[in-house]
Formats: sequence, C-alpha cells, structure tokens
Amino acid sequence: MGTEKPITAVVIDDHPAILAGVEGWLAAADPPIQVVATGSTIKAAWVPPGDSAQVVVLDLRLSTERSLAYGDLRRLVNAGRRVIVYTMLEDEQVALNCLDLGAVTFLTKTEGKEHLVAATIAAAEHRPYMPPALAGAIAANARSDQPRLSSREQEVLAEWFQSESKQMVAERIGITVRTVNTYLDRVRIKYANVGRPASTKAALVARAIQDGLIEADEL
Repeated sequence: MGTEKPITAVVIDDHPAILAGVEGWLAAADPPIQVVATGSTIKAAWVPPGDSAQVVVLDLRLSTERSLAYGDLRRLVNAGRRVIVYTMLEDEQVALNCLDLGAVTFLTKTEGKEHLVAATIAAAEHRPYMPPALAGAIAANARSDQPRLSSREQEVLAEWFQSESKQMVAERIGITVRTVNTYLDRVRIKYANVGRPASTKAALVARAIQDGLIEADEL
C-alpha cells in the first residue's frame, strides 16, 4: 500500500466472538482494513475514534434494542455514513428495507469473510456490492411497475454502477458530470413517479436488477 491510508471501519455487534472474527478478517485483508473501534451498541460509531471510520459494519439485531435497528441505520445514513448491514437474518423484505433506508449493502453472516471484506472495500470506494443473498432477495422481488428509461439513461445508469465516481462515468461516455447528474436525476424521478423511490446508489442498483436493466454479476 506504500503511503496510502488504510480503509477504516467500526464494527457494531453484541457477540464478542463475531467482533473478534470480523476484526481479524478485515485486518488481514488486501488492501488492509483498520478496525478503529468495536462495540456492542451503536454508540461506538458516534464517538472517537469510531465516528471517523469510513465504513460502519452494523448488526441489525442488537440485544440492547427491542426491535431491528432500523432507526440506528437511518440516523447513520442521514449523517453521511456508509453502512454495511451484517446480520443473521435471512429475510428478503428486511434486506430490501435496509437498502431503501440507505445501507450500501446487506450481508448475512453465513456469507463469511470473502464477501464481508469485498463489501467493506467497495463501500469505502463508493462502489455497490451485491452478495448472493441480496441478489437473491432482489431477484425474488421482481416488479412489474417498471419506469420507461431511455437507452441513454440506461447506459449512464449501468456505467455509474460500475464506476467509483460520476467523473469517471463522464470520461468514459464523453459527457460532462453535470449531464451525468441530469440523467441520474431523471431516472430517480421516474422511479419515484411509479412509487419506487431510490434515493441512494444501492437502492437504485436494487431497482435496476429487479427490472432486468443489469445483472448482479455485472457489478
């Protein structure tokens, strides 16, 4: 890595063995991922040094909560944090709810080291990541109320899903960043108009897969 700074993460889980295991996986990753804080409650993500971590790995069901931690997820997303939901729950609707709330991806704990490491790196680089369980949940929830997107809108959308920034999309297609934003805004408006809002990149990825605009293995 040379002088490059490592990716930083905070891990929230109420099982000490899970915390230790995840910390070990991330520390051994290439590039290395530095776990700057861990905790059994969401507080660890809000206080130093966890408040500065690039990625939050969040267990959705904490023993300190009476229900699923949707509220914590929403508050983190609203604060601009990049959150990976990492949970034992294997529920299609819960996965989609997390994407709608702004999680960058949804991982089940059975998916293990490979996917958690890859998802953390992708989240830090502002790229979508589609693990098998989430891809299955999205495919099983295919929708018929698909908005009509122009070929250019579909092209920009597909390029954005596979790029780290809108600047890269603009350079690859030969348009300006402002035009990229215009196309993406149009796509979001069209989805909102059919009752399927997609305010985040992860949610828009889910909508596109549901509608067959992109395959999960293309990401």
